[in-house]
Amino acid sequence: MTVNASADDGDHLTRFLLDRAGVRGVHVHLGDSWTQIRSRDDYPLAVAELLGEATAAAALFTGHAKIDGRLSVQLRGQGRLRTLFAECTAAGTLRGIAQLAEGDVSPVSRDLRELGAGAMLAITIESRSAAGREPMRYQGIVALEADSLAAAFEQYFRQSEQLPTRLLLAADEQQAAGLMLQKLPGDEGDEDGWNRASALFDTLKPGELLQWPVQTLLARLFHEDGVRLLGDKPLRFACSCSRERVAAMLESLGPDEARAAVIGGSAHVRCEFCGQAYEFTGDEVDALFSRTGPEIGAPGALQ
Repeated sequence: MTVNASADDGDHLTRFLLDRAGVRGVHVHLGDSWTQIRSRDDYPLAVAELLGEATAAAALFTGHAKIDGRLSVQLRGQGRLRTLFAECTAAGTLRGIAQLAEGDVSPVSRDLRELGAGAMLAITIESRSAAGREPMRYQGIVALEADSLAAAFEQYFRQSEQLPTRLLLAADEQQAAGLMLQKLPGDEGDEDGWNRASALFDTLKPGELLQWPVQTLLARLFHEDGVRLLGDKPLRFACSCSRERVAAMLESLGPDEARAAVIGGSAHVRCEFCGQAYEFTGDEVDALFSRTGPEIGAPGALQ
């Protein structure tokens, strides 16, 4: 088993097979991309850890599914934590954000079952479509019957794909990481392969997941099952906001509300994910509703 040395030093996603066990896996390690996401706001510790785990999970799932657009993980709560959003694109770019209720200083629980009535967790896959058409979206809702994100996602994959799945997520101030195992469909691997891989998985602690390079982790856990690497992809922080997307957002508000956003001669919009500021003069806002060219499709609520 060999891994490019640079993969252990940066943000990356690694796919692998445990041939003898009949198990596939994905490993994600985030350093710089996670610190950039975390630095956007002074989140309470529990919120920051949940956001880091969600970001690692979004990246993991792009290694599991065929993604040609972007995949997002979104958690909505009714208490102090209102929204948790993390996204990974097919190009390996990451972004994420958490939103808290204004004026609420109550503690945030990491137990998903304590997020309040109406709380929900979803995985959304957005795929590219033909030019000029809205992207194709698929969304799966995750039941909040488990105490952690990892356990909730395990349950989701068991029910939606009917394949045994194990997931470990971890995050601290400098790093976020994830490891996912899934039994291959059919009868691949020996009879006890999944049970053996799952038992070894249970010996891994969150601190080890954060600290061990992927080569060390896979060798220590699964060396007897013939680890075969399927590829490594770099990951990085990047935002998909643009002047065109902001213009489409303003246009989706309608002329009255968009013009009401013009204060002192300009409308100012700041991206909550990356901090990029966009300015539109009053004339530019008016032009959004008087052009005769093709319409720009309105973006979703979270871009």
